[in-house]
Amino acid sequence: MNPILHALSMAFAMFWEILWALILGFGLSAVVQAVVSKKEMSKLLPDDSPKTLAVASALGAASSSCSYAAVALARSLFRKGANFTAAIAFMLASTNLVIELGIIMAILLGWQFTLAEFAGGPLMVVILALLFRFFLKRHMVEEARKQADRGIAGKMEGHAAMDMSVSEGGSIWQRIRSPKGFTAISHYFVMDWAAVWKDITGGLLIAGALAAWVPATWWNRFFLTNHPQLAKWWGPIVGPTVAILSFVCSVGNVPLAAVLWNGGSSFGGVIAFIYADLLVIPILNIYRKYYGAKMTLFLFVTMFVAMSAAALVIEFVFQALHLVPRERHAKIVEAAVTMNYTTALNIIFLALAALLLWRFFRTNGMSMLRTMDKMPGASRRGAHARAH
Repeated sequence: MNPILHALSMAFAMFWEILWALILGFGLSAVVQAVVSKKEMSKLLPDDSPKTLAVASALGAASSSCSYAAVALARSLFRKGANFTAAIAFMLASTNLVIELGIIMAILLGWQFTLAEFAGGPLMVVILALLFRFFLKRHMVEEARKQADRGIAGKMEGHAAMDMSVSEGGSIWQRIRSPKGFTAISHYFVMDWAAVWKDITGGLLIAGALAAWVPATWWNRFFLTNHPQLAKWWGPIVGPTVAILSFVCSVGNVPLAAVLWNGGSSFGGVIAFIYADLLVIPILNIYRKYYGAKMTLFLFVTMFVAMSAAALVIEFVFQALHLVPRERHAKIVEAAVTMNYTTALNIIFLALAALLLWRFFRTNGMSMLRTMDKMPGASRRGAHARAH
């Protein structure tokens, strides 16, 4: 087969395998966001106590999985008075403890990886909080706050600021079933897709190319598979490095994680790679705009250490519990659409997506979609400036 067509077929195969799971994951995420208000979040994150960090992680898990939106919302919470450590914990949970990520990992990699992701996520937050408590100085936080208050635009600012949650109208189930709740769910569903489709597409294309073009022998040498003990330590270090250079974040890096696992990466190395979606180069540049160069360097070092350390602990714990898969058969298969359970589920969930799209377009969703990547209030400020 032509090499390019081979890579594209591999990418399509992975896309077809996870399509229903993506729709299900984003649908569930939209339901949660529709009943969880952003208005009071900053008041719930006043310090870096264990209770507050647990609340931050829970709120993050209930939010959008878009890495850029998570970074923008974390700055917004910080500017509104939230503790800096708690805001960063929220950001980590927003991309590592969300529903859709766990579903896609279970489909492509196996339930063990999903369990490891959700067990290691809170551990990563704890490690990062300890690093902040020991090494983050008050003057660094004040400098970061001054920079944050300048309001320099990053990416997905509008998406992060949107709050369409339904907080009144009876029980949670009644709010979800109400016309307003249905509209909110449809808007969150479409806008979450719009926020991450480039990352998903990029991740699938990169994964397809690597699966088709890079021989297994190269991966084996790269991940030191002939030195099992050394590979356990090497994986959590090199995993985030690969993530940083891949430029792919959010759920889009799971297909690439499947390629790394099949190629010989250690269990902890795959987990560390998935954790590192908040360290890709474009997001590091946004940290620089939000908090300044000094805090960006601090975030990079501490987050890298926390991610690698958490992944290493998960590696040894899961090895001791015999939970690390023995076979390396992540679902990377040739494209062949047949009438099996995957195709049936895709048809069912595509129908659900069509229903949500219909509701989205019927309720003026496009006007909101156009504001996703704009600074909140930017149009009003521009109109005010023109008036003067």
